[in-house]
Amino acid sequence: MAQVGHRVDYLAGFCCPVGGLAAGKPRVLCHENQIYLSNGTEYVYVYDQEGRLMKAVYRFPDQVWHVELLPLHQQLYILCAGVGIYCVSLDYQSRLVKQTDGEENDCFSSVFPMGSDACTFPDATLCTFTLLNDVLVTLSQVQGKWCMNLHELPGPEDQKNLPCQPISHVDITTCTSNDGDVSLAHFLPVLCCASSPGASDQREGLRHSGGFMLEEPLFSLLFGVDAAMLDSPMILCGFPDGQLCSVPLKALSSPDNHSREDSPVKILHHLEEPVVFIGALRTERRSPDAEEPPAYGDLGCDCVVALGHYGKMVAIKAAQGEEVKVPELREYYLQGPVLCAACSGGSRMYYSTHSDIYAVDLDSNTPEAEKVEDMVGTLPSALSPASLSICSVVALSLSSRESEGESELLALSAKGRLMTCGLCSPDDTQPVKMNPDKAGQRIKELLSGIGHVSERVSSLKKAVDQKNQALTCLNQVMNVSAALLSSQNGQKPISCTIAAHWSHMLVQNTLTVSCVLENSSECSLERGWTFCVQLFASSCDFEEGSTDSATTYTFPIDQLLPGNKTEVTLPLGPAEDSKLELPFTVSCSLYYSLQEILGTVSESTELLDDLFADDSPGLSPDREGICLPLREVTIDILQCLRLDGGSGMSEATPPAAAIASLPMDPLDTFLKLSQMQAGLENQEGAAELIPGALGALGEGYLAPSVASIRVSSELLRTTLKDFSAGVSLCCAVLQWLLAENAEAEALQSQDMAAVRGLAPDGGEVQLDIREVAVSDLNPAGPIQAVEIMIQGSPLANMCQLHHAVVRRIQALVLEQAVPDDSPPDVRVQYLHQIQANHEMLLKEAQSLRDRLCLGNDSDVTVEKLLHIYRQLRNPSLVVL
Repeated sequence: MAQVGHRVDYLAGFCCPVGGLAAGKPRVLCHENQIYLSNGTEYVYVYDQEGRLMKAVYRFPDQVWHVELLPLHQQLYILCAGVGIYCVSLDYQSRLVKQTDGEENDCFSSVFPMGSDACTFPDATLCTFTLLNDVLVTLSQVQGKWCMNLHELPGPEDQKNLPCQPISHVDITTCTSNDGDVSLAHFLPVLCCASSPGASDQREGLRHSGGFMLEEPLFSLLFGVDAAMLDSPMILCGFPDGQLCSVPLKALSSPDNHSREDSPVKILHHLEEPVVFIGALRTERRSPDAEEPPAYGDLGCDCVVALGHYGKMVAIKAAQGEEVKVPELREYYLQGPVLCAACSGGSRMYYSTHSDIYAVDLDSNTPEAEKVEDMVGTLPSALSPASLSICSVVALSLSSRESEGESELLALSAKGRLMTCGLCSPDDTQPVKMNPDKAGQRIKELLSGIGHVSERVSSLKKAVDQKNQALTCLNQVMNVSAALLSSQNGQKPISCTIAAHWSHMLVQNTLTVSCVLENSSECSLERGWTFCVQLFASSCDFEEGSTDSATTYTFPIDQLLPGNKTEVTLPLGPAEDSKLELPFTVSCSLYYSLQEILGTVSESTELLDDLFADDSPGLSPDREGICLPLREVTIDILQCLRLDGGSGMSEATPPAAAIASLPMDPLDTFLKLSQMQAGLENQEGAAELIPGALGALGEGYLAPSVASIRVSSELLRTTLKDFSAGVSLCCAVLQWLLAENAEAEALQSQDMAAVRGLAPDGGEVQLDIREVAVSDLNPAGPIQAVEIMIQGSPLANMCQLHHAVVRRIQALVLEQAVPDDSPPDVRVQYLHQIQANHEMLLKEAQSLRDRLCLGNDSDVTVEKLLHIYRQLRNPSLVVL
C-alpha cells in the first residue's frame, strides 16, 4: 500500500506504573473537543483537547477495565474490576468543575473519588460491556462459563433508582476456560455491536460504542436471514481462547429466551489465539474517482475483521458468486504481538505492536501486485503493512476533525503519553510555500517527531539489550551444562565436597554438614544460578511403612569465578524434643531457572524440549529450568561419632546426654529411686510420675547391645593397602571405618584396634576389632578372619552402627568382586544349618512381635525378643 503520511503532536503525559502501561485495558475516547482516557489504572481522565487542559480526574476503587461513551444521554460508563459498572453524568462533571472555577489555573485538575456505593451496576464478575442507545450488554465469567446479560439503561433523572437485575441472559461456552490456562488469564473478551442499514436510529450509538453498520448482503450472510428480517442488531463476542461468535440482541430481549431449546449463540470463526479487536471496513468505493464514504453512511461497511494477539487476522466479506453473493473469508498473518487496533472510516486498519504502528489497506480497487490474479472486488491475497514509526502504543482511537477535513488517530503510549497522529494521503504532503506561522508550526512538528524517534530508539535499544543479555546468559548456562553432563563418570569441572563435623554454637555442641562448591572449570557461575542442598532423612529398611522426607535449602550464587570456591554449612543438631534420624543422604545440585530469561513458562518449556531429551539428567522435574546434579553422599553414625581423645570432645565437659546415658553404681541407683518414690507419694499425680521417673532412670542399666561381623583377613589385606602401611590389620580396619570422621585424624598416629565414642544423642558406642580363626566353615582348615565387635546403648545406636559397618563392607565386596571367580570351598551342610536356624529365629521374632502388639506379657516378650535379635546379629559366618 502507499505510504501513509502523518503528523504527531504530543498533548499530555499521564501517570503510569513502573515498567509502563500494559495493553488490553487502556482506552481512549473522543467526543467533540473532550478526550476521555483510561490508562489501565484506577483513574479515568477528562482532557480538553482544544484548551490542552485537564478538566477532571475520577478515582475508582480498583483497576478500570473498560470505558464507553453515550453522548445521547451525556453519560460515561466505566467498568471497575471486581466492583461493577459506574455511570458518570457529563453534566454532573461540568457542575463539579464550575464549583471550583475560582481555583482553576493552567494545570487545573480535580480528583473525584468514586466509592463502591456509587456503582450503578454492581457485579464483581463483569469482564466487559457495550452500549447501544438505551440498552447495556454485559459479559461476565462465572465458574468457568461466560454469561451475557441485558440491562435497560436509566435516564439522567432516574439514575439512583436502578433495577440491578438483568432483563435476560444467555450462557456461552468456549473451548477453553481462563481458569485452566494461566497464559489467557490477563486477556479480556472483546464485545461490540453490528447493525443492518435498516436500523438508522442506532447509527449514532454505534459510532461511539465501537460498533458498526454492515451492508445488507454481508449482514444476511454472516448472521442469517432471520436476523436480517427481524432487523435485530447483533452482539459480536471475541474470547481469549480465540472463539468469535454472535448473539442477536432481540433474542436477549425476548421474554421467552429461557424457554428456547436452541441457543441463539452462533460461532462465526476461531482464531486459535486471544481476540483483541473486532471492527469493520469499507473496501469498495462507488467509483474510482469518488471520495471514500463514511463508515457509518448509507451503504455501511462491507468487511468484518477480527484480530488476534499474536497477529492472526481474519477478514469476512460478501463476494459476488456466479449468481448470488457468497461469503469470502481470508486469513492473514501480521507481525505481533498486537497491543491494540482501530479502523478508519474507509478501508484502512491501524494496529500497534511493541515496535511500531502499522496501517493495512483492504481496498478492493487498489491495483497492487498481490492482487493481479484476483477478481475485482475480492479481498487482497496478501497485505503490505505501512509503518507510522510510532512505538509502544497501548490504546488507539480514530476521530474525524471535520473542520480541518482530515482523519486523526488518538494514541496512548506505554509511558503514559497522549498524542495525536494526523493522517493524510501522499498528495496532501506536497511542499508548499510557507509563511512564518506555518514555518513555526512545521518546526514544532519536526521537533515533536524527533522526540518520538528518540523514544522509539530508546525502546528498541532496551529490547535489543535485553535479548543480548538473555543470549549471553543462555550461552553461559549451556557451557556449564555441557561441561558437567560430559563428565558424568569422571572428574567434574565443578565439584562439591560434603562432610559432617561437630561445631560449638551457642554454648552447645551441634552436628553440622558443610558443602564446599568448587569451580575448576573455565566458566564463571553468574547471578541466576542456585546452589541446592537437599537432605533425605531416610528410615531404615526394616521399619514397615516408613517414608522418606526431604528438606531443600537453596543458596543463590552471586558470582563464582574459575578457581574459586564457596562453602555453606547446615546445622543438623536435633531439637530438644526430636531425634536425628541416621543415616540420611545429602544431595547437592546446581539449578538455573529459565523463566527470568524467557519470561513465560511455555517458552522456557519449549526451549528445554528442544535442548534436552525427556530423560535427560539436565532437565528439572518441573520442566522450567536446568538442574545439574553434583554429588550425593550418605551420612551415617560412623561419620557423626565423637571419639574419645578427639579434638571435638573434652573429658572435662562431656555432653549432658552422655552423662545421663552412662551406667551408675547399683547401690546409688537404689537409694535415688527410693528417695524419689518417697518424695512423690505425697504429691498430686504421683501415680503418673513414678513409673515415668523409674523408667527414665532404668534405661541406663540395660546391658549394652552387642553385634559382630567377621570378614576374611585376606580380603581386607588386599583391599586396605592404603591403610595397612606400618600398622596392624585390626588398626587398618578401624582407620578405614572412621576414614570419613573428622575427629579420627587424631587417632591415626596411634596403633589401636578399639575406640569408644558418643553418638549424636549422647549414647555410648564402642568398636572393638580383633583377629580370630573360624574352623567350622572350611574343610581344609581354619579361616583367618577379622571380627568387628559393635557395642552400643541404647539399642537404636547399636543398630545404626551395625548398619553403617555392613554398608561399607558390602561396598568393599562389590568393588573387589571378579565375575569369573570361583566360589570358596566351604561346608555347604554347615551353611544350610545356619540358614535353618536363622529362619526359625525370624519366625519366632515375628510371633513375639505379634504378641507384643496384643499386650500379652510385655516385659517377658521384650526380653525374649531382644535375645533373639542378639543371636541374629551375631551369625557364625565370614565375609570371604
